[in-house]
Amino acid sequence: MEHSSKITAIACLLALMAGTVSMNAQQPTRSGLSPERFDSIMDGKHTGLFTITNQQGMEACITNYGARLVSLMWQGRDCVTGFDNVGDYRRFRQNYGATVGRYVGRIKGARFMLDGQEHRLQENGKGVTSHGGYPGFADHIWTVTSQTDSTLTLQYVSPDGENGFPGTLTVSLTYRLSSRNGLEIDYEATTDKPTVLNLTNHSFFNISGQMDREITSQELWVNSDSIATFDQQKNLNGRMMAVENTPFDFRTATLIGARIDDDHEQLKVTRGYDHSFILRNAGNDQQPAAIVTDKNSRTRMTVYTTEPVLHIYTGNGLKRNTRGKQGISYPRRSSICLEAMHLADSPNQPHFPSTVLRPGETFRSHTAYVFSNLTR
Repeated sequence: MEHSSKITAIACLLALMAGTVSMNAQQPTRSGLSPERFDSIMDGKHTGLFTITNQQGMEACITNYGARLVSLMWQGRDCVTGFDNVGDYRRFRQNYGATVGRYVGRIKGARFMLDGQEHRLQENGKGVTSHGGYPGFADHIWTVTSQTDSTLTLQYVSPDGENGFPGTLTVSLTYRLSSRNGLEIDYEATTDKPTVLNLTNHSFFNISGQMDREITSQELWVNSDSIATFDQQKNLNGRMMAVENTPFDFRTATLIGARIDDDHEQLKVTRGYDHSFILRNAGNDQQPAAIVTDKNSRTRMTVYTTEPVLHIYTGNGLKRNTRGKQGISYPRRSSICLEAMHLADSPNQPHFPSTVLRPGETFRSHTAYVFSNLTR
């Protein structure tokens, strides 16, 4: 009888401990997110919200639905757009914070040749494959493989033939909050057949934390002499354009809104910035690729990457028709995307940097968004 009582007491203690852990796990995050609003079953798999921090007080919240960055707290303010529940991420199908793949950008003709073989891809009704087709990496449930206080690693296995892409592709993604106050993103990928791959994170940043205001009054510097140009259908035409004497020249820090509505052919195609800047420091993540500065909040975000391109999008398509975190309906140009990637349509443009991945090779990519205060 005494033995039975001890077992009961231990069981009660374990249950209490489990309850305490569960209660703690459901406490709101520093950004005000409620983890239970991300606790769901989609496509037979569990979704959740995962929190990482650094010793300087930064916090990032990530959901395994699309391996998305949901919030990024810097000095008491959330610097990325998004939703406060997992259902809205699926409902609105915007790439807020998402990991986009297997191939970000447009592949013209929804086809490409590799080693003499044609691969026909899922077509979107406009003659192209966009962001890897649907469902893409942003629409799948990723598996969390490890987590520490400051890191979260997720994995997705894309089956051979998914949306027409060859090869079983295994992608591992690690989010880390570093001691330099950086959101560090590392990708690794392997394949069992020759394939093409172009991954990026599609977070919408407003480093002021004021998501109901435009980012046009913030300054932008980009380490780039040229951009890839579009045709009238917003497909890359295979050509580059020097930024000198154009609205795309950010080699000196310039207000984002200073020339965003200039009478320029490329701005007319996209109604603002939505272009791939060719980086002068391609492959070198020790030198800045871009810097965004908000003088009102005294905040700076510096982007570092090993990728050859930074695609910059100024939220031209936001229309206040989507209600996000804190009940804010995001207005036009209220955020900026700085997507480290390769060029779209590279499989059909031999003079673009190659995106081919072969068996036995490991694709690796690193991008960091590092926050700091203005000193003067």
